[in-house]
Amino acid sequence: MTGPVVVVGDTLLDRDVEGVVNRLCPDSPVPVLDETAHVDRPGGAGLAAVFAAAQGAEVVLVTALADDAGGARLSSLLAEAGVQVYPLGLYGGTPEKVRLRARGRVLLRHDRGGVAGTPGEPSEAVLRVIARASAVLVSDYGRGVARQPALRAALAATVAPVVWDPHPRGPAAVPGVHLATPNESEVRELVQVPPGATRLATASRGAQGLRRSWRAGAVAVTLGGDGALLCHAGGTPLVVPAPANAEGDTCGAGDRFAATASLALARGALVSEAVQEAVAEASAYVAGGGVATALPPPVRPLPPAVSGPAGGRVGVAATAGVVSAVRAAGGTLVATGGCFDLLHAGHVATLQAARQLGDCLVVCLNSDASVAGLKGPDRPVIPQGDRARLLAALSCVDAVMIFDESTPHAALSWLRPDVWVKGGDYAGDGGEPALPEAEILRRWGGHTVVVPYLDGRSTSGLIAATRSTGTARAGGPPLADAVPPTGPPAGPAPGGPSARRSTSTEGTR
Repeated sequence: MTGPVVVVGDTLLDRDVEGVVNRLCPDSPVPVLDETAHVDRPGGAGLAAVFAAAQGAEVVLVTALADDAGGARLSSLLAEAGVQVYPLGLYGGTPEKVRLRARGRVLLRHDRGGVAGTPGEPSEAVLRVIARASAVLVSDYGRGVARQPALRAALAATVAPVVWDPHPRGPAAVPGVHLATPNESEVRELVQVPPGATRLATASRGAQGLRRSWRAGAVAVTLGGDGALLCHAGGTPLVVPAPANAEGDTCGAGDRFAATASLALARGALVSEAVQEAVAEASAYVAGGGVATALPPPVRPLPPAVSGPAGGRVGVAATAGVVSAVRAAGGTLVATGGCFDLLHAGHVATLQAARQLGDCLVVCLNSDASVAGLKGPDRPVIPQGDRARLLAALSCVDAVMIFDESTPHAALSWLRPDVWVKGGDYAGDGGEPALPEAEILRRWGGHTVVVPYLDGRSTSGLIAATRSTGTARAGGPPLADAVPPTGPPAGPAPGGPSARRSTSTEGTR
């Protein structure tokens, strides 16, 4: 492969709620499910991207994310799975599918999120990544991403093989796709086939009709446990039987099929070889337990909400409200991040400078677990709830979002700020590399800048000075030794003299 595998489409938030049923509801003859556990995962195009990344490929997901808690959760899940998200805005809510399960069987599916929202325009970075892809999978779930005109133009222009996994409510594939992968019910909805024919004849006629109307190279109709039927330019279809007719949860089997076929085409396989590999992989997926066993362990849930007077400006919901209002007014969204342990004057100077660059400032705050992973078990000195309250109490801070990961990359993919700010001094020589967040910001056309901090202010220095006096934390051991500075220097601030990145993860030293 010379480029990433790019997945384009609608991403949903899927939740499996496991429980036990021991009684009926007293006011209606329906079972009562007592929840014992739940697992969140990306659905739709997000699930296909996770499957491709799990097979070792470099995967880019072009999808629409909403300014709500569901969008933030999806960003965390996708980042944990190693998927590079190139987000589009979504004017609407995150679609969610909740499956209520008992003893491994689905009792009910509850869909929420309302009608499909409108995806935003793709950035130049999105169009470039499609152009250099080794293969493209369009995973259409009928919610609008596959209809986006600029994306469709880029998909039609790419020289990479394109696999189109269609949806009956979605648009036709762009002309010239290498392979379309509808299932039986989808092909019957997409193509009018005379009734009364056998199963194979119906699939064959539907596939040939779809191939002609879409001007596709080939169409593979998936037949569940019976494999797939492939129609291409020749008159005789190829039937690819499944290795074994496995019983089990088929949720995600179509995404597994399409992702596997895309990876095979990216490696240079023939379409027939790609379909055979996809049938084998999807069959093994179902036989192995389906989505419950195929995905990596779930990431931690979102950090809990912060209560108290400043709690109204802390958390995903509070942040989503601020971000939505600023975007609706056409304003500039500024964000910064770090640990902000022992808030000091250097922090405040950076935050005030950042707020002057736009219409709101969101602070991405490392959680306690994240700080401990970065700085050791003796940090943070101040717990995340108190750190968040202190930040939210500052007039220059509009909202605080706590994140658990070691970097703010997942939070940034959801926030999509126009400007990302880091604190730094101006002692560099101009030859330093760019900030690590710069590549993330370029995905949606954002910018990174460095602002000066007050020299001599350092959380680590404060801890060391306090420890040297023998002062201890209330109810705890003496404060930790100063943490050695780590991290690479940063590039010059735009429009100013050369700058070097702060040696602390707290935004300023």
